[in-house]
Amino acid sequence: MTTSLLLEIGIEEIPAVPFLKELPNIPKKFHALLKQYRLDCEFDFFYTPRRLVILSQNFKKEQEAQILEFFGPPSKIAYDNEGNPTKAALSFFQKCGISKEEATLATKDGKEVLYCKKEAKSLSSFELLEQIVCEFLKSLEFGKTMRWGEEKEAFIRPIRSILALLDDKLVPICAYGVQSKTYTFVHRSISYEPKEVQNLQDYLKTLQENCIILNPKEREEKILKEIKDIEAKNNIKVELDQELLEEIIAITEYPTALFGEFEERFLEIPTPCIITSMKVNQRYFATYKEEALYNGFIVVSNSLAKDFSNIIQGNAKVLRARLEDALFFYHNDLKNGLNPESLKSVTFIEGLGSMWDKTQKEREIVKILSEAFKARLIETYQDFGLVQEILDQASLLSKADLMSEMVYEFTELQGIMGYYYAKAARYDERVAIAIKEQYLPNSEESAMPSNLISALIALSYKLDNLLGLFSIHKIPTGSKDPFALRRAANGIIKIILHFNLNFDLKVILLKLKHLYSEFDITLLENFILERLESTLPFNPSLIRAVLSSKEHDLLLVFLKLNALNSALESQDKNALTQTFKRLSNITKDVDLESSLEIIEEKLTASEEIELFNALKNYQTQEIAKEDYQKRLELLLSFAPILDRFFDKVLVNAPDEIFKNNRKHLIAKIYKEFLEIADIKEISF
Repeated sequence: MTTSLLLEIGIEEIPAVPFLKELPNIPKKFHALLKQYRLDCEFDFFYTPRRLVILSQNFKKEQEAQILEFFGPPSKIAYDNEGNPTKAALSFFQKCGISKEEATLATKDGKEVLYCKKEAKSLSSFELLEQIVCEFLKSLEFGKTMRWGEEKEAFIRPIRSILALLDDKLVPICAYGVQSKTYTFVHRSISYEPKEVQNLQDYLKTLQENCIILNPKEREEKILKEIKDIEAKNNIKVELDQELLEEIIAITEYPTALFGEFEERFLEIPTPCIITSMKVNQRYFATYKEEALYNGFIVVSNSLAKDFSNIIQGNAKVLRARLEDALFFYHNDLKNGLNPESLKSVTFIEGLGSMWDKTQKEREIVKILSEAFKARLIETYQDFGLVQEILDQASLLSKADLMSEMVYEFTELQGIMGYYYAKAARYDERVAIAIKEQYLPNSEESAMPSNLISALIALSYKLDNLLGLFSIHKIPTGSKDPFALRRAANGIIKIILHFNLNFDLKVILLKLKHLYSEFDITLLENFILERLESTLPFNPSLIRAVLSSKEHDLLLVFLKLNALNSALESQDKNALTQTFKRLSNITKDVDLESSLEIIEEKLTASEEIELFNALKNYQTQEIAKEDYQKRLELLLSFAPILDRFFDKVLVNAPDEIFKNNRKHLIAKIYKEFLEIADIKEISF
């Protein structure tokens, strides 16, 4: 039987950022508890900044039935010679909550053991709800928490009320010093007093009539509709930042989108500064007209005012003060210019010197990278000498904006402000762009550097972080990665593949190793290669198979993977891989580095002659070294020939010459595969 459930946890305003990080887990955690307590059902989770709400129209009235089985000690141990229960049996009876007479015998793993089968007691959800709610609240992880009053338990913000109605009856719950009651709170512009509610329908009606939009999707729809109306009325376009929108939804109960303006003179400030100032400090949306930033903004109010003019003016006044500061910082920074030597006073990380030292290492790295990719740079830019100058200048200036007043105020603008200051100082456009793009890609969905020069600057930044931190033993462990080194490794892989660069990891890391304190470079090499599984969309066993072939060039790893995955896609993968895995098993005691001589006269069986001819035909084919697709297609076509060979030919023949001949033939085919992937690693 089912009934309705209304659970509302009333809280003081929850900060949006930590709440949104935990938000995806909240319904999952409640659902897990319902399953644990055998009350699994469908429910809806809603929230406003002052409440967490769970609603269900089909909440179970009592736990689902459950049959419990208990297996005890062997009967020989359970009873003595006179048939009396031993301590082992008595312990089993106590564990099962049964008497001696209720126990039976059963066979388990070929032994006769004590056995008990019983139906678990089904408790009512009314009895269990308090325990579930307390466990649910304690399971939520918001980062920083607080205590209040005399309460010893901590939560993200003080809990002020609990409303729990099951079948329209109040469920007694006491959590965090708060006793459940039949009331809720409405919009503060209407009343600070609690409102009595009788049932679920009454609750929903009370919220609706008192300007609480419980469903966050409805709040989002209201905001977006009003923004669309503002756009049409003012002939502007609003930049809808999804992250900001989610934050605003989380901090409002009855949102109203409003349009305000600021003085045009502030548009002198670089666009990212204005947008960042509006978003970070004020939670405003930026507006555009004719594809240029417009001196307008959208603020979303939680007020129920009839006249919003004072709210708009107040927000414009606050923004004006912010932009005055930004304009002041910008002019000062332009006056001071980019001065990388000032980075000598800024520590990078203890043990790795200053930011100036980091800059010098990155300059060395980019010089080595430019030599490694010299042919590609000449092909793209023609003048290699000029490209080297641009790379060195971009690398030297890359961190200089960290000393600017604007980046001190808005750290997220590092690199971006360097771009504007480099342009103002009339540096080559490619220098400015490289400074802006040096941190890319910096997230899962991030854009990539837009050109090869920027890509090399970004690579040097990421490589220095990895080499430097590994050299002082700051290596990520488990889920801990305080310096985002996994992201840096992912970024290197993505850049290499995006620009199709041959990047032999072993060779390049060895060339860079001398810039750092001595450490085992293979640790870093393996760390980067391990990131392939999380970066590339392939079966992990295929990645392991390709890496087992001793390939260290990241681009070639990808090309081999792509070919291997494609070649296996249209085939019976399991049958195919089993056939080829036999090659590995048969040749495990063969030295693959030896000459693997085959005496043709000793090939007597028609199947081994057929296999030998197929191998000769493959080896005489004119196939480009990196045409892995063609090479794999031909190698995989050996499958039916190999099956016939394995069925008809005795590899481990009594005659040593015949045995070695056949093993060498199999080993030669296996070696051809090993140039692409180690087939024994593949599994599906």
